[in-house]
Amino acid sequence: MDIIFDYMRSIGISDPRGTGWLSVVLTFILGWGVTHRFIPKLRSFSIKVGWADQPNQRRLNREPLPNAGGLAIYAGVIAALILAACLSPMVWDDVLVQILAILLGASILVLVGFIDDQFGLPPLFRLVVQILVSLLLVVVGITIKVTLGTPIDGTLSVLATVFWIVGITNAVNLMDGMDGLAGGISFITGMSLLAASAQFRDRAAATLILSAVSGSSLGFLRHNYHPSRIIMGDAGAYFLGYVLAATSILGSVKVTTIFSLVPTAMFLLVPVVDTTQVIVRRVMAGKNPLSTPGKDHLHHGLMSWGLSQGHSAIILWGVTLAADMVAMQMQGASSMAIGTVAIGVVALLTFTVKWRNAAARQQKGQMQIAHPLEESEPKTSNDASKLAKSPIGEKGDFAADDPKN
Repeated sequence: MDIIFDYMRSIGISDPRGTGWLSVVLTFILGWGVTHRFIPKLRSFSIKVGWADQPNQRRLNREPLPNAGGLAIYAGVIAALILAACLSPMVWDDVLVQILAILLGASILVLVGFIDDQFGLPPLFRLVVQILVSLLLVVVGITIKVTLGTPIDGTLSVLATVFWIVGITNAVNLMDGMDGLAGGISFITGMSLLAASAQFRDRAAATLILSAVSGSSLGFLRHNYHPSRIIMGDAGAYFLGYVLAATSILGSVKVTTIFSLVPTAMFLLVPVVDTTQVIVRRVMAGKNPLSTPGKDHLHHGLMSWGLSQGHSAIILWGVTLAADMVAMQMQGASSMAIGTVAIGVVALLTFTVKWRNAAARQQKGQMQIAHPLEESEPKTSNDASKLAKSPIGEKGDFAADDPKN
C-alpha cells in the first residue's frame, strides 16, 4: 500500500488516505454514466419533437440529426457535482461561490444556445449574453490579473478576462464542425486542466468542475464520434467552451508580460489557432471573417488531404494532447502526473472509439439486413449539420465550411 500511496503523491494527490481524490474519481464516473445513458433517450425524444437538423441540399445527413446533445452534457455535469457535494461537503466551503458562479454563467449559455439551436437568436444578443456571463466571473474574483504597473491595470484585467472567456467560448463552438472533434478536444483539455489544477489547493473548484466536465465529454463522445448520432449544438459548445475558459484561469493567472498567458493558452491551443488562422486568412483575402463561409478550418485542411472525419479528429486530438502536456510542464506538473494523464487519456479515447466503431458496424449490419437493396453509407455528419455561428455574424455563418458542399 505504501507504494501505491507514494505513486498517488507523485501525481499530485496530497492526501492519498483521504476521500478528496475518491470524490473526484466518482464525480468523473457519474458524469460519464449520466451523459452516456441519457443520450439515447434524448436522441429519440429530440427526433420526435423536432429538435434536430433536418436533411437538405446543404447537409450530408439523410435523416434528422438531433442537435440537443449539449443538454445531456449539462445534465451529466450537474448530477456529478451534486454527488461531489454529498460525498465531500467540506471541500465546498471555500469554493462554493466560484463553482456556483461558473455553473450559473454556463447554465445561462446552455439556455441561450439551446434556444438559438431550435429557433435562432440575433448574433448581437448572443454576444451581449456572453459578455454578461464573463463579467459574472469577474464579480466573484475569477479574473486574469493584469499587473503591468499602470493606473488602468484593473480595467485591463476586466477586458482581458472578458476577451478570454468570450473568445474561447466561441472558438470551441467554431471547432464543433466535425464528428467527435469538439467533444474529444474538450475531454482532453478537461483532463489536462484537472491534473494541473490538482497540484494546487486553491484550485479545488476547478478540480471538481473539470472532473465532471471530462467525464460528461467522454460519455457524449461515445455517441458523437464518426458517424455521429447526435451533436452537442450551440448549447453544448457554449457550455464546454465557457467552463473550460473559466476553469483555466481559476486560481492565479497573472499577466506581467505579453507572454504570461502562453501556458494557459497552450491548453486550448487547437481552438485558439484554428479560430485565429481563419480570421487572419479571411481578412487578408479582403473578406468579413465573421460572416464569410469557407473551407479554411484545420479539419477542412486535413480532409482535403483525403483523411476521413474520424482520422482527422484523431490527429487534432493528438495535437491537443501534445500541447496540453507542454502546458502541464509549464505549470509545474510532475513528469509522473503528465505521463499518467497521457496514458489515461489515450486509453479512454481508444476504448471509446473502438466501442463506437463496433456499434456503428452493428447498426450498419442491421440496416443491410432490413434494407438489403439500399445503400448503407453513414447517414450523419456533424460538419455538414453544424452552422458554426459566431456571435457577430449572420445566421448560417460558416455554413459552407463543409468540405463536401
